[in-house]
Amino acid sequence: MKFRKFDVLIVGTGISGIYAALNLDPKLNVLMLSKKELELCNSALAQGGVAAVMDSDNDDFELHIKDTLIAGQYKNNLDNVRILVEQGPRDVERLVEKYDVNFDRNEDGTLALTLEGGHSRRRIAHHKDTTGKEIETALIEQVEKLKNVTVINNSVLCRLEKDNEGFYADVVDENGHEYYCADYVIMATGGIGRVYNYTTNSAIATGDGIAIAYKLGAKIEHLSYVQFHPTAFADRKNQECFLISEAVRGEGAYLLNCNKERFMPEYEPERKELAPRDVVSKCIMEEQKKTGSDEFWLDISYKDADFIKNHFPMIYENVLEKGYDMTKEPIPIYPCQHYLMGGINVDGKGETNIERLYAAGECSHTGVHGKNRLASNSLLEALVFSRLIAEDINKKYTSGNISGDINEIEYNMPLPDGKPLSNKNEIQKEIRAIMQRSYFVYPDYPEAEKGLKRINELRAELENGKYEINTDYTETSSLADVAFIILTEILTDKNTERNA
Repeated sequence: MKFRKFDVLIVGTGISGIYAALNLDPKLNVLMLSKKELELCNSALAQGGVAAVMDSDNDDFELHIKDTLIAGQYKNNLDNVRILVEQGPRDVERLVEKYDVNFDRNEDGTLALTLEGGHSRRRIAHHKDTTGKEIETALIEQVEKLKNVTVINNSVLCRLEKDNEGFYADVVDENGHEYYCADYVIMATGGIGRVYNYTTNSAIATGDGIAIAYKLGAKIEHLSYVQFHPTAFADRKNQECFLISEAVRGEGAYLLNCNKERFMPEYEPERKELAPRDVVSKCIMEEQKKTGSDEFWLDISYKDADFIKNHFPMIYENVLEKGYDMTKEPIPIYPCQHYLMGGINVDGKGETNIERLYAAGECSHTGVHGKNRLASNSLLEALVFSRLIAEDINKKYTSGNISGDINEIEYNMPLPDGKPLSNKNEIQKEIRAIMQRSYFVYPDYPEAEKGLKRINELRAELENGKYEINTDYTETSSLADVAFIILTEILTDKNTERNA
């Protein structure tokens, strides 16, 4: 079986994947796999911005580090937090100077920095409320100019194997199965949101990269560190929830209960609505117990209407389509799954315990977020650590070229002769229901025990070799593996605490 040879394989085309490609040596042949189109990824959905110390007169590294540690409950990797914070401004500057990213500006031309929950200073560089899309679009324009980079849209990595010569990838695209090999692999596959009933993540966030790395022997760390964003638009008819950015609270919005009463000062007298996300979500759960209602509201209508429309144009238009004018009335919100702090464990250069396998962005675990991500640190992490990965590969690589004569390598990866997974919708729906019952804001240990037993049954069914390996199978199997790891961690942590 012939495998087409590349120097570097990047799986995923969000900001971390594309920024890695832009920082790789142009002598290297790079293959990028985009699960859908280049523009469809969690990065493009990011609203708030990039947190970095860009105003040294009013902010400093130690304050940013402190805010990150407080939000992460001091479960952070301090060395990597310092790398993130101290190197972050360099990458924000590069976005502007080299890649023409258009951040909002003050009248004097300086960056307009906003405030978000958990931050003690205004340090969020942003483009209205569509920062992720602005960065992603600018970087895509640049990567499409690179002659050494090949991008394949609508392509799903189904299997990955490794020997001393490199990595071997079985990819399903519009033409069926295609086979590629590479000396280095960068997983940049995003999050695991679709393991839950309700998520802010895009439809492609099924944890494929994490599951494939896990099967290959990569260490997965703290996959149960799931962040539930407190202010998703409460539209329970749709699985994909529209996020109401942290920045809305940063600019003064109040959280209200079912009686339209402000309640956060009762739970958090000092930080109020600007407490970190996990704290606010837990306060909402406590207020729900108190009132007996899951009806909650976010209200910024007391602010000037033009201010709201100018600062949050996308949010304003989206909630207006749902029948709410946020300049005149509160909008309904409720927590939902948003972000993953754990993932494929990596070192300070983004490399896993498997030599030459790297991970970047939400699928990785650098440890910078601890148990709860500080708002707008995610895009910063994607930028800083994907650049460090590229720099590490550039140093190690000695034989890359862009001659155009990409070699083919012989390798045996037989394709199992199986039947289509006809009930994938039912299996995925069951997995999501199990996760929603077992772990939403707070873990439910009895449900987690029952759920883990059923997840193990589903995994055994999926792994018996009787199903055709394709996109449906890969996503379903990945969701089952992700659920297994999360529930196992939750129950292990519970038993460890009990025996401590």
